[in-house]
Amino acid sequence: MSDQEFDVVFIGGGPGGYTGAIRAGQLGLKTACVEMRGALGGTCLNVGCIPSKALLQSSEKYAEAEHALAEHGVAVSGLKLDLKTMLARKDKVVDGLTQGIEFLFKKNKVSYIKGRGTLLGGGRIKIEGPDAGTLKAKHIVLSTGSEVMPLPGVEIDEKKIVSSTGGLALPKVPKELVVIGAGYIGLELGTVWRRLGAKVTVVEFLDRILPGMDAEIAKTMQRILKKQGIEFRLGKKVTAAKSARAGVTLTLEPAKGGEAETLKADVVLVSIGRRPYVEGLGLETAGIALTDRGRVKVDDHYRTSAEGVYAIGDVIDGPMLAHKAEEEGVVLAEMLSGQKPHMNYDVIPGVVYTWPECATVGKTEEQLKEAGTDYKVGKFPFSANSRARANGDTEGMVKVLADARTDRVLGVHIIGPEAGNMIHEAVLAMEFGASAEDIARTCHAHPTLNEAVREAALNVDKLSRQM
Repeated sequence: MSDQEFDVVFIGGGPGGYTGAIRAGQLGLKTACVEMRGALGGTCLNVGCIPSKALLQSSEKYAEAEHALAEHGVAVSGLKLDLKTMLARKDKVVDGLTQGIEFLFKKNKVSYIKGRGTLLGGGRIKIEGPDAGTLKAKHIVLSTGSEVMPLPGVEIDEKKIVSSTGGLALPKVPKELVVIGAGYIGLELGTVWRRLGAKVTVVEFLDRILPGMDAEIAKTMQRILKKQGIEFRLGKKVTAAKSARAGVTLTLEPAKGGEAETLKADVVLVSIGRRPYVEGLGLETAGIALTDRGRVKVDDHYRTSAEGVYAIGDVIDGPMLAHKAEEEGVVLAEMLSGQKPHMNYDVIPGVVYTWPECATVGKTEEQLKEAGTDYKVGKFPFSANSRARANGDTEGMVKVLADARTDRVLGVHIIGPEAGNMIHEAVLAMEFGASAEDIARTCHAHPTLNEAVREAALNVDKLSRQM
C-alpha cells in the first residue's frame, strides 16, 4: 500500500476515531482509520469501559447469589466461583463488539488501516505495520486517546503491580489487593475483586474519594463502599513499591508530611489517572503545539496549530470519557462535510459503575459556591422510593441543583441503583434548558426508580410528597 489518498484520516480507532470515521463515511467523505492495536475500539472497548463492565456485572451476580438472594426466598447452596469462565465471558463480549466495528467500517466504506501512523507534514502520514506505506489526506484527525499515568517509584509489571489492563485479567482472586487511586477506575475494579473475595484497601493522595465529583455524593459513596468492606487510606502518597515472591510492600507517607509506613498486598493496582497518548505521532515534525498539561492544543473547531490537522478525545482538554470523544468525532466529521453541528460541554454525564452506581451531570455544589451562584438544592433518598424498596436497593439519593432566580437546572447528582441510566433524564432536561419545575411537573410512571429524580426536583421548592 502506498500513497493512498483520502478526504479524512483518523489516527486512532478508539471511540472518537471509529465513531468519527463512520460518520464521515456516512456523509460521503473518503475515509480511513489507522489503528496500531490490532483491534478497533481503543482502550475503552479492549481494556477499559467494556471489559470492566462485563466483570462488574458478573461480580454483582456472584455477590447477589452469595449474600442477597436468600431474603428473596431463593436458597443457594454449593456456590463456587469459576473465574476462568468469568474472564472468558468478558473476552467474548469484547471480541463481538470489535468485530461489530469492522462490520460498520465495511458498511460505510471506511478503510481500516492496520499499523502505527506518524505525521510527516503536508497532509502525509507514514504507516508502519501490516499495512505499511504512506497516506495522504486533506484532513487528518488525531484520535489516539490516552494511556495509564505512571507513578514514580512504582514499576508496573502487569503481574503483581498492575495497571487497569492487568487488573481486568488477574488469574486468581488476590487475598489482599491495594488500589492506588480513588477515582472511577480504581473504585470500579476494586469493587469487582472485593465482591469475588479479596480484601481491598484504597490508597488516595487527597483527603476524599472521587476527585471533582460533588463532595456530598462522594462522601456518601465512601460510606457505602466502606459498608461493603473496602478500606480507605486517604491523604496518603505511595513513594515506593518493592515486589517479591510473596507479594508487594508499599511505602506510604502522609500527603502533608510525616512518618512513613508500609502496606503489604498480593497485588497492587495503580490507578492514578491517564495521560494523553502523543508519543511517536510526529507532532514536532508537523508543527503541532501542546498545552501546559501536555494535551494537543485546539480551537473551537478542533483545529491544531498545523493546517489540516485536527484533534479530538483524550488528547485534547476536557474529561477523558469515551462518550465525550464520540460526540467530538461526530461533530468534527459533520464540520468537515460543511455542516454546523453543536456540542454542549456543560451536559456531559459521568458515571461510576460500582453498585450502587454514581452518576453526575453539570455543576457540583462546590463549583456553584466558588462561582458565587445563588442556587437551591433538592434531595430525595432511595430509601423513600417504592421501586427501590421493592428491589431491596435503597442506598443513595438524588440531588438536584437549580438556579435560585430562574429555577434552571444547573446540576444533577445521583448515587443509587441504575444511576447511570437515570442520569440521562437530567442530561436531556439540561440540554433543553429545563427548570426543576419542568422535571417536577413531568408525569413519571409508578413505581419506578426515576420517580426519585422527580421528587428531588419537587424538593427544590420543598414540595416533595414522599418525604
